[in-house]
Amino acid sequence: MILTNIETVPGKKIVEHFGVISGSTVRAKHIGRDFMASLKNIVGGELKGYTELLQDSRDEASRRMVKQAEQLGANAVVNIRFATSSVAQGASELYVYGTAVNVE
Repeated sequence: MILTNIETVPGKKIVEHFGVISGSTVRAKHIGRDFMASLKNIVGGELKGYTELLQDSRDEASRRMVKQAEQLGANAVVNIRFATSSVAQGASELYVYGTAVNVE
């Protein structure tokens, strides 16, 4: 599966268009991560727990989007975008979407 955030795949021609597809996941913060984040706010530095949480969320949402593309028979997803939103206190959705296509 070819994944790209641009509208085409360089060197390839889009021969079939399946439309917009998406994947998402909703994740809650972990109390241990919150505690460590509050300490980091005092001394500074990367919030590694949150970095890992966001990376895991991006990976899961992307896997779900790719599964949807495969079910349609696509071999590429173009114009991929990520978005986030708060769905409850302490929980956020990570949403990824793009256009499923076949390229040659």
